[in-house]
Amino acid sequence: MTQTPAFEDLLVLIEDRSAALRGSVAGSPDPDVRVPSCPDWSLRDLVEHVTEVHRFWAAAVAAGPSEKPPAVPPNIMSADDTPADLLTRSAAATEELIAALRAAGPAVDCWTWWGDSDVPQNSGAVARHQVQEAAVHAFDAQLAAGTPLPVPAVVALDGIAEFIGVSHGTAGPWPHDPTRIALHATEGRSWVIDVTESGSRLAPDDRHETDAALHGSASELLLTLHGRLPLDTLQTEGDRTTLQTLLNWPDLN
Repeated sequence: MTQTPAFEDLLVLIEDRSAALRGSVAGSPDPDVRVPSCPDWSLRDLVEHVTEVHRFWAAAVAAGPSEKPPAVPPNIMSADDTPADLLTRSAAATEELIAALRAAGPAVDCWTWWGDSDVPQNSGAVARHQVQEAAVHAFDAQLAAGTPLPVPAVVALDGIAEFIGVSHGTAGPWPHDPTRIALHATEGRSWVIDVTESGSRLAPDDRHETDAALHGSASELLLTLHGRLPLDTLQTEGDRTTLQTLLNWPDLN
């Protein structure tokens, strides 16, 4: 069974995926090109979003236990800012996030938006989630720049389990007939999820009969769960309507 990377490794992965995002933006001739997987955003918008995300979670971790999210003053952008200015601010925000996480360690309680799930509300869970945030948005940037690359397997394998815990865990009751669906990664890892009126939960093990299944690389599975790739990217078993309904179920907006 694939385990979540150690806390310090999560910090390295946040830095790595954030640097991959900035590298794609730096290599693009036009920072205002649209991002196909986030059509309301340009590359510039994408970098600004990730910058603010990193500043926000740095503040949330630094604040410690809280029932409310932190109030983070906006980082005002100027119309005269160059792409280099944008990337410099992004790198500084990533450093701020890493510093806050490293100072806290993996077990400091803090505010998160996934309180309705079984995922801990602490700095370790924030680090884990921010790996996924950076990884998916790095793919967005690469796609816009015309150089999409798979999400590294170590990131994607943990990201699938993290997505089930956080995104499924906060999606509320499944408004359809109960179903059991398997996700099979070509890297040799599987997840079986029971989706019922009580929500979505991982089955105790992956040796269950299932109603439907998705097969693909860990990267393909993760990006499909996040709405970055279509269902047709994956090999499917069972009712495709049920599978598409599962992919549409968590509100990721």
